[in-house]
This record gives sequence, C-alpha cells and structure tokens, in this order.
Amino acid sequence: MGSKNKRKRFNENANFNNVIQPTREEVVEGRFPFRGKWRQFFNNDNPIIIELGCGKGEYTVGLAQRNPNVNYIGIDIKGARFWRGAKTAVESGMPNVAFVRTQIELITFIFDENEVDEIWITFPDPQIKYKRTKHRMTNVEFLNRYKKILKNEGFVNLKTDSEFMHGYTLGLLHGLGYEIVYANHNIYHNLGAPSEVTEIKTFYEQQYLQINKAITYIRFKINSFSN
Repeated sequence: MGSKNKRKRFNENANFNNVIQPTREEVVEGRFPFRGKWRQFFNNDNPIIIELGCGKGEYTVGLAQRNPNVNYIGIDIKGARFWRGAKTAVESGMPNVAFVRTQIELITFIFDENEVDEIWITFPDPQIKYKRTKHRMTNVEFLNRYKKILKNEGFVNLKTDSEFMHGYTLGLLHGLGYEIVYANHNIYHNLGAPSEVTEIKTFYEQQYLQINKAITYIRFKINSFSN
C-alpha cells in the first residue's frame, strides 16, 4: 500500500465515530476513557465480543451484521488495515461496531475485569520460531490476559490456517486443564462447525481455500475447568 493511501485511510479513521486511537501512554497510564465503560460508548447493555488482530475487520463486521444486538470491537495496531471494516460499518449504519488501534498485549488496559463476553482470534501469526513464543496469541501470558477481561462463562475462538498454531494451542489447553468446547483441524471438510466459522471468510482465508489449505478452529473456555 502506498504512503498516500495510508495517509488517506489514517485521516478517514480520525473522522470515523467508531474508531478510537489512543496513544500507548494514554493506555498504560490508565487514561483510556472506555475501560469499564463500554456500555456508555455503545449506549446499551448488550454483550461485548472482541476480535484481536482484526486485520481488515472482516470478522468484526461479519459477526456484527449477523447479530445486531451484540457489540463488536476489533483490536489491531494497524489502522490502515481495519479502515476497511470501519468504513463499511459507517456506510452500512452499524452502531454495534467499533475499532481500537492499539497493541494486543494492552487489552487489560482497554477492558475491565469480566467486561468481555467472547474473544475471537482470527488467523494470527503463528510465530513458529521458539524465540517468538512470547508473541503467540495463545501462549500462557496472553491466556491470562484474556482470563482477566472475560466473563466467567466467556469463550475464546481461534480460527487459523496454521496446523502448528492449532496443535500448539490444543496441547497447551489440555495441559492447563481448560475446557475445549469444540476443535476441528479442517472445518470445511467436517460437519458440525458453528455457522459463523464457515460462513464468514476473510480475504486471505478465501485465498487459502483456493489452494485447498485446511482451516482449523478451536472454541474453548479459560475461566472454568473441565475437571
């Protein structure tokens, strides 16, 4: 993407009422205005579901279109990417969509304890090299962050094209004793996957499917134990 297009998208984001772009200092210093007050932002008491690393925002917008009585928030540090989702939501008149430009590791500063009903993680970088383990979005540190902001019965959804990420996460969840509600290593070749998993496809997912790359999915809980 050219620098002119990026600047244009950044400028548009600044004028969208569904985009929040705090500085890192504001967030870590506890000055983010909507932590614990997202009900005020949306002006309702509807459930809150977030997408981490939302990219273009396809899942945030797709889920919001299916469920107008649920609030959806996409989180990503790359505003030029989620510009597309933010613009679509504005043009479609979707009041249940928001985007926050910030780092994923700061989500406990963005959401209060037990404020989030569900989390989606869609096609994250698997960070395969061992020295990159700390950046995997389902490692123990990230799971602990999710645990803080999720309600007791809240779910986490992981959809990925990475067999490594799928296997790594399953092994970690089993080891920690967390409840795995559903797991499938090839959702388009097996029955039973939730409709929102197979009916909403990201841009890159469609490319993966054209080359017959398997798409995996795990739905799990981290605030209740299976044993």
